[in-house]
Amino acid sequence: MVAIPGGVFTMGTDEPEIQQDGEWPARRVHVNSFYMDQYEVSNQEFERFVNSTGYLTEAEKFGDSFVFEGMLSEEVKAEIHQAVAAAPWWLPVKGANWRQPEGPGSSILSRMDHPVLHVSWNDAVAFCTWAGKRLPTEAEWEYSCRGGLEKRLFPWGNKLQPKGQHYANIWQGVFPSNNTAEDGYKGTAPVTAFPPNGYGLYNIVGNAWEWTSDWWAVHHSADEAHNPVKFASAVKLMGGGMFCYKLHYLFFSR
Repeated sequence: MVAIPGGVFTMGTDEPEIQQDGEWPARRVHVNSFYMDQYEVSNQEFERFVNSTGYLTEAEKFGDSFVFEGMLSEEVKAEIHQAVAAAPWWLPVKGANWRQPEGPGSSILSRMDHPVLHVSWNDAVAFCTWAGKRLPTEAEWEYSCRGGLEKRLFPWGNKLQPKGQHYANIWQGVFPSNNTAEDGYKGTAPVTAFPPNGYGLYNIVGNAWEWTSDWWAVHHSADEAHNPVKFASAVKLMGGGMFCYKLHYLFFSR
């Protein structure tokens, strides 16, 4: 793990890309020092947890999970007759879970160093408890994501590709129909891929979403200035964006 020094930073933004995400307004927040894993949890790590405990993820219990359509064959897609209305590129696939991310016939054997997928908030908490850790708060996540930088668009600065180098695994091309994979990956990338941010954290944006301990909320008050945590909501909060999302999901996004 990496030691993240406590400090004060500007959380959120006054110019959100998506108003409904509730990232506004910008506000000064103090967080105490804490530790953060240097890498996303890999399939190999999660497998050790499952083998040690016999844990069954919620996707395995439910019998299905959502998969990005670009990762599915035309044959599989032809058998699916429903989707998320606001995001029709997410399709429910029977049998999709962390062991077989694209459903029956897929495997993680060649992706053991990639981030684990199809993990619910409850699954993430169970893993953290087993590992003797916890999920970060949204404030801790955003603070560590910024890597010590202030007033920058990305964890590494203001340019998406400094000197032509890719710093995150995101969508390139026309979304959601054509991913040119200019960063080298059409799906997830190894957890060690791409340069780390200023705190030494890898893939803190892009690649896979990361859970936080907070409940989601739109409104924020000035009273949340020290180690803020959101409790009252029906929805848990993720950050970081994913390999199949475009640029605006890299802005320290929810």
